[in-house]
Amino acid sequence: MRRASLLAATALGVVVGAALFGATPARADWPVIDPTLIAITNAIRSVMDSVNSTLSSVQNELGLKGPIGSLLGNGAFGTVQQLLQEGFTQEANYSKATVGAQQQIADASNTAMARFDRDMRNAQIRDEQTTSPVQCAALDNGQTIDVAQGQAWKVGTGIEGVSDPRGEADPGTPSFYGSAQGVQALWQLHAARYCSQTESNAGLCTTSAEPNADQRATSLFGTGTYNGQRGVDAANDYVTNLIQPIVPAALRGDQLTSTEGQDGAARRREYNARMSLAHNVLDYVISTQAPSVPLTAQEQQQMQNEGMTRVKTGSWLQALTLDVDRRYSDVNWAAQLQAMPPASVQREIALELAVSNYLALQNYRLGLLNASANATNLAASTEHNFPPAIQMPTPSIAAN
Repeated sequence: MRRASLLAATALGVVVGAALFGATPARADWPVIDPTLIAITNAIRSVMDSVNSTLSSVQNELGLKGPIGSLLGNGAFGTVQQLLQEGFTQEANYSKATVGAQQQIADASNTAMARFDRDMRNAQIRDEQTTSPVQCAALDNGQTIDVAQGQAWKVGTGIEGVSDPRGEADPGTPSFYGSAQGVQALWQLHAARYCSQTESNAGLCTTSAEPNADQRATSLFGTGTYNGQRGVDAANDYVTNLIQPIVPAALRGDQLTSTEGQDGAARRREYNARMSLAHNVLDYVISTQAPSVPLTAQEQQQMQNEGMTRVKTGSWLQALTLDVDRRYSDVNWAAQLQAMPPASVQREIALELAVSNYLALQNYRLGLLNASANATNLAASTEHNFPPAIQMPTPSIAAN
């Protein structure tokens, strides 16, 4: 009642205000009615009702009242709705199980590949860190070669310490008192060590075990290592006959104080220098083949594999030859090379390059000796082919 009274009062106020002031009402609170919109809404509602009715009919046909329902019935397997629901559920379970299996397969594959990569890396680390027996043998042979080089230098220096004073006819040497004494000393040496059958038949000496070895090149160049001190002596005696068998007599006493003696001394120094260089070249050859260093077990086995007699002490040249032959023709080294991992093969290549550099250095040293000998020959030839143009008179020197 109170609400009705309020509405009535409000309406009365509106009417009185309109009458007094002549204002037109705004009508904002009045309802708006659109007939066209109402018709469209009713049509949509009718279509929706028809669709719902059709869906209900389809469900009823597919259900117990339809042909599928009449075929399946409501027996032990349940209704069609239950069967469809269970089928869809089972398919979903299969899909989830398939996804899970694929995830497990992917995890197993990733794990297997990770283990395989780890094993490959471990094998690579092992191959890079494992030392091959071939490389140990190469290191031992390299040490032998290096020591043999130092010993060869000592042998060559020792030989020069004897050959140079002999060539200069120093005191205590055979030619100090004259070349005839030098010839006699040379013959005595030959008769004691290298007497031939012909000389023995003539009653000059007794046939030696090495007849004429002091004049045969095989005494200088043999199998790589001389047969002890006896082989070194034979090589040195061959070099003596090859270069300087007879040494001129020394200039002594008054011969050195005269003007002619001083000129002869200059010529003699030239002669001594050239002979010393010639001896140095061949003394180097002797030193490389002198037995001077113990050979390793691998080197001795290599000699046996090559058909040579095993020796415990070898030369610098012999050690170098065995190391080169081992990498070229040794069956055991070739078999181990085939079984080497890549890292070991790379180390072996590095060692071979080091050996090549070492041999190149020794060839360079020989080149220096050859160049020196060639320069000496050129100087001697030039001096021989350059006679004085005219005879010059001896100048007179005034007392003042």
